Amino acid sequence: NKAAIVKVGSVHKMLKLIESSDGIDSAVSEAIVANFLGLSALDSNKPIIGSSAAIPFLVRTLQSLDKKSSRNQAKQDALRALYNLSIFPANIPFILETDLVPFLINSIGDMEVTERNLSILSNLVSTRAGRKAISSVPDAFPILVDVLNWTDSPECQEKVSYILMVMSHKSYGDKQAMIEAGIMSSLLELSLIGSTLSQNRASRLLEILRIDKGKQVSGNYGGSLGTAVSAPICGTSSSSKPDEGGGKSCLEEDEDMMSEEKKAVKQLVQLSLQNNMRKIVKRANLPQDIVPSDHFKSLTSSSTSKSLPF
Repeated sequence: NKAAIVKVGSVHKMLKLIESSDGIDSAVSEAIVANFLGLSALDSNKPIIGSSAAIPFLVRTLQSLDKKSSRNQAKQDALRALYNLSIFPANIPFILETDLVPFLINSIGDMEVTERNLSILSNLVSTRAGRKAISSVPDAFPILVDVLNWTDSPECQEKVSYILMVMSHKSYGDKQAMIEAGIMSSLLELSLIGSTLSQNRASRLLEILRIDKGKQVSGNYGGSLGTAVSAPICGTSSSSKPDEGGGKSCLEEDEDMMSEEKKAVKQLVQLSLQNNMRKIVKRANLPQDIVPSDHFKSLTSSSTSKSLPF
């Protein structure tokens, strides 16, 4: 029936009905949305509906319904119809021509629509244009990363971790934005207490971010250390001896300085691990005395950043 309904031209007739009427009844508009939901479930109908003006209509309707919380069913129908259409890759450019992506991202936080929004974004992120549209939305990454902090829904966690994982593969700028949004501690928690799929995606994302960050650090410090070592030390030649009465040589001072830096870095790593573990215990709603402060210190005293489950 779905194929036969579209074949007789119902898609264009419904859209023409909307365009030709200035004061179309809201019930009629919502009925058309429901029709598009049913018709878009058939794969052969997706390109026909997507290439028409149905997507802009659905987006406009969704935006208008968002201001009327009592019309939740129509809102869900519009989101589900747009999800069906986003499955077909050729429809994604039509979707990106609308304001749907900013609307979806800025609507995240409303539990009634968050999972639907993330489902559509999961389809859009499969294309380069879709990833660009997502990353160009102001505060997109803080909003997406924050989903990992406030939601306990495995479905939402799995979808947002997938979106972030795909985007981290393609853009260095996106990786930096994720790190600045505080994604590392959220991923660490997810890799420990999330669903199996969320754990796998979080671990993969941590690995991607760690490798990229390691390359950046290696590149930055490799050149600077090489320059420092090749430069003259305290204006003396390589064959000169340190002043026996002047205390430590410049080389020894450099070693002491590096030792202090290593100590400082180690302390920062331990503090970060302790804070992350406290956060995990708090999110798990466990009594604080289960993991006392002394136990935190014992768990992190011999740990380094490399020991994390990347």
